[in-house]
Amino acid sequence: MTPTSNAKIPVTIVTGFLGSGKTTLLRHILGNAEGRRIAVIVNEFGELGIDGEILRGCGIGCDDDGNERAGALYELANGCVCCTVQEEFLPVMLQLAERRGDIDAVLIETSGLALPKPLVQAFQWPDIANIFTVDSVVTVVDGPAAASGQFAANPAAVDEARRADPNLDHESPLHELFEDQLSAADLVVLNKTDLMDDAARAQVEALVREELPPEVKIVAATQGKLPLALLLGQGRAAEASIHLRESHHDHEEDHDHDEFDSLVIELPPVDRDSLLAVLARLVEQHTIYRVKGFVAIPGKPMRLLVQGVGRRFDHHFDRRWRDGEAQRTRLVFIGEDLDEGALRKALQEASAVAAA
Repeated sequence: MTPTSNAKIPVTIVTGFLGSGKTTLLRHILGNAEGRRIAVIVNEFGELGIDGEILRGCGIGCDDDGNERAGALYELANGCVCCTVQEEFLPVMLQLAERRGDIDAVLIETSGLALPKPLVQAFQWPDIANIFTVDSVVTVVDGPAAASGQFAANPAAVDEARRADPNLDHESPLHELFEDQLSAADLVVLNKTDLMDDAARAQVEALVREELPPEVKIVAATQGKLPLALLLGQGRAAEASIHLRESHHDHEEDHDHDEFDSLVIELPPVDRDSLLAVLARLVEQHTIYRVKGFVAIPGKPMRLLVQGVGRRFDHHFDRRWRDGEAQRTRLVFIGEDLDEGALRKALQEASAVAAA
């Protein structure tokens, strides 16, 4: 249904930790929109628009001939949304407001390092308060990663400490971020449940439930596949009550992500098996939380999409290299105290094998 001139446009904010499946959830929503006209704002952490590329790859923001439509996909690439709202968020929302007759809903995917509360509070700004409302905040949780404690610096130690005393792992900045993303939630999607046994799922549900009020539901999902009636149209008006939800950053004037590094490494074509072996070794030797990027494989006309969170890596060929497109490997690493020289040296092993 098209909003009337007096109806506010509902905004669904999708948040969640690194690699939780936010982009997959957006794909599902947009692939099953059933005529809803949905504007998408994609936020990035890092120097490459990797997630935006993934979204374009499945046809979001394209016309029937595969040509990109101007204004259909907004990418904010200068940090998390809550850090850049004064510079980019407001102009984008005002652009959408000018097209309010063409929009039924807005989806905002935050960075995996974003704090959702300041973003929700931004919808109280007078310039947009009468045009948009936060229909809900949907927090996506990577079930297997949460079960193994991979949002913390030392997953094995944290998992052991949590069994002894659930409060101890709150000292990790990653766990505080995890809690803050849950504190803003109107709905929690426990994702990737097909990769969990019953005991692990019960463990994560208990962990998440401790951070939520009773009225916030936890729903299980595989690849974000849930009924749109559950994800959209909740009518929470979250901006009106977000001040009641406590977070770890409530008393800070500002926040940053100094504990996280983000770097990009570009390489020539690499050997796939050697690359995956090197990446597996690097996440054991360095504090790397997330790896994502596109890989050129010698002799292959398709580019390889690689995504890793913790020790788990997924990869598949997503599309053919376009005519004139440089066939190169570009990887984004997110972690703590990353040594670019050491990472690059290790990755050159995969390039050397490919060149041999």
